[in-house]
Order: sequence, then C-alpha cells, then structure tokens
Amino acid sequence: MIWYAGLVVAVALERLAELAVSKRNAAWSFRRGGREYGRAHYPAMVVLHTGLLVACLAEVLLTDRPFLPWLGWPMLAVVFASQSLRWWCIRTLGHQWNTRVIITPVLPLVSRGPYRWFKHPNYVAVVAEGAALPLVHSAWLTALAFTVLNALLLRVRIGVENAALKIAEGTARSAERSAHA
Repeated sequence: MIWYAGLVVAVALERLAELAVSKRNAAWSFRRGGREYGRAHYPAMVVLHTGLLVACLAEVLLTDRPFLPWLGWPMLAVVFASQSLRWWCIRTLGHQWNTRVIITPVLPLVSRGPYRWFKHPNYVAVVAEGAALPLVHSAWLTALAFTVLNALLLRVRIGVENAALKIAEGTARSAERSAHA
C-alpha cells in the first residue's frame, strides 16, 4: 500500500506541474488576445480529478483492496503510457496547451504529433489513466465512478472545445483571406 500511495502522490505532483504549465500558457495566450471558453465546467473538472486521487487511496485503505499482480502490473503500464501520451500532447501543443479552453486568434490549429490521429488525444490519456490508476490496487469502485462521471464531464468539455475550435478555424481562414486580398 505504501508504494501505491507513493504512486498516487507522484501523480498528484505531476498534476501540480501541469497546472504550473497551464498557468504559464494561459498568461501567454491572454497576452496575445486569447479568449477562454466554457469556464463554468472547469471547477467540476478540478473536483473530479482531485476526487480521483483521494478516492484511490480511500478505497484501498477503507475496503482493504489487495494488490492483484495480474491486474496491477498491466494497469501500472497503462498509467505510465497515459502519462507519456499526456506529456506528448503538452509538448506538441506548446504554448497552446492548457487545462482550460483558451483560443488565441490567428494561431494555426495543431495537426502534428498525436493530433495526427486523434482530435482530442489528451482525453484518451485522461480516460485511460482514470480507469487504470485505481485498478493498479484493485480500487474498482473508484475506477467505475470516475469513468462514468468523467464521461459526463467530457461530453460537455469536448463540446465546448469543438465549438471553440470551429471559431478558431473561422478566424484563421478569415485572416488568411485578408492576407491574400
């Protein structure tokens, strides 16, 4: 259990690093005229993702969930793979990556890295990690609850992002037409 608590704390520290990058990138975007969309759902995301970390430890401690090697080791590999994908997304988007939905006018949409294959690859990482992290130590109730609640939240979030991306595409096309006129 101690090593699992260490894993969850490591993921929490990684989240804090993400928030630091996000804050820096948000300031960069706002200085360049960036506009935030869908601000209302953001607190629910923070609560859900914080709750995941707390619930992982609480379920293992309170229900005495065992470490099952046949489940735990593959799930640990999924956690590491999801972290790798998440940071690939962050590196690929550079200053445009954020935990919020911020669109900066006239910046091109990114279509390299994992964005060649998925429109929202970061959410592939979130979904995989949200199921795998609890299952590393067989906290199946947490995995189930997070998966369901996250699906509901992602439905809203992806809708907001898609709408914001359409606005960005229109702005980029408009700027391109003006440059060629």
